Amino acid sequence: MKVALITDAWQPQVNGVVTTLVELVRELEALGHEVNVVHPGLFKTRPCPGYAGIDLAVRPKRGLTEKLDAFGPEAIHIATEGPLGWAARGYCLTRGLRFTTAFHTKFPEILHAALKIPLSWGYALFRHFHKPSSGVMVPTHGVLRMLEQRGFRNLRNWTHGVDTQLFGFEAQPRLYPPMGTLTRPVSLFVGRVSYEKNIDAFLKLDIPGTKVVCGVGPLEASLKERYPQVRWMGVLPRDELAKVYAAADVFVFPSRSETFGLVMLESMATGTPVAAYPVDGPLEVLGKPDGSCHGGVMNEDLQQACYSALAVPRHEARMRALDFSWGHAAQLFASYLVNAVQNNAQGNLDGAKDSACQPLHRRATSVKSTVTPLS
Repeated sequence: MKVALITDAWQPQVNGVVTTLVELVRELEALGHEVNVVHPGLFKTRPCPGYAGIDLAVRPKRGLTEKLDAFGPEAIHIATEGPLGWAARGYCLTRGLRFTTAFHTKFPEILHAALKIPLSWGYALFRHFHKPSSGVMVPTHGVLRMLEQRGFRNLRNWTHGVDTQLFGFEAQPRLYPPMGTLTRPVSLFVGRVSYEKNIDAFLKLDIPGTKVVCGVGPLEASLKERYPQVRWMGVLPRDELAKVYAAADVFVFPSRSETFGLVMLESMATGTPVAAYPVDGPLEVLGKPDGSCHGGVMNEDLQQACYSALAVPRHEARMRALDFSWGHAAQLFASYLVNAVQNNAQGNLDGAKDSACQPLHRRATSVKSTVTPLS
């Protein structure tokens, strides 16, 4: 199956969306499918206003059209709502092609926090973007319910996973020499230092030990000035980041606006438990249907969550992370794809009788992947 994946978030950007898509492509490759990633690195770009480190494609319509025409995809997935996403949406609508989309990030909340744009305006725009989609993939039940209440349709519940080999288990917090000798307990945050992460709620906590931050973003300079006692690590390669996770005593996830929170799984895979608010993301990662919490602690009092999480056994955090598989996530993704050409598609790929309409995981072939390298 030839799958075109269009995304405004791709390497060398460092964030959860990029990690999710890179892992997804890897799994689809392992199933033997041809995946063509159309990303900003293939176009002239400019920095996203107010969001340093994110480059957006400039006027990509013609170039995207040429790439998709040359590739001839059987299925089209639009992963993001940026310039490339809008261009791909227009391409599909002009040609009468079906496509799927994904809701990875609560950008209306980011726009509200950064520019004071009303949430209702942001969600109206996003609802318009996703309206023609044959399936909008969302990472948690909570986000799905929220979008339903805001008038979104054709929603599909799609989970994420974690690389449990890269993020290996440590029974005790290990020493990570580049961090130096730190007073324990070590409380860790990993992610963009930006508006939606609510990182200030972590940094102002009155808890013993040392706070460590891995990440960069638009709020970095001001927060460094306000919190000089914090150990700021910047952006690290993923193999080094795994060592930082394993060196921490607790991972603090202060965001209230995440759709999932992949960093929690990465931390838990190394054995480091999570402290978080009981909101979308943590509820999916830490919570179970019976209402219990595994791998960390959720509490509206984040400080209390930190203290309680320190008592969570590290093997329990690891076991909860093992519940999330990239292989399962990729197969679920494949089952939601639809054939781009309508007259050959009678429904979702897993519901059709024609061999061209079978899910990707049932049609594995020896096709070579064509993930286009960065220019």
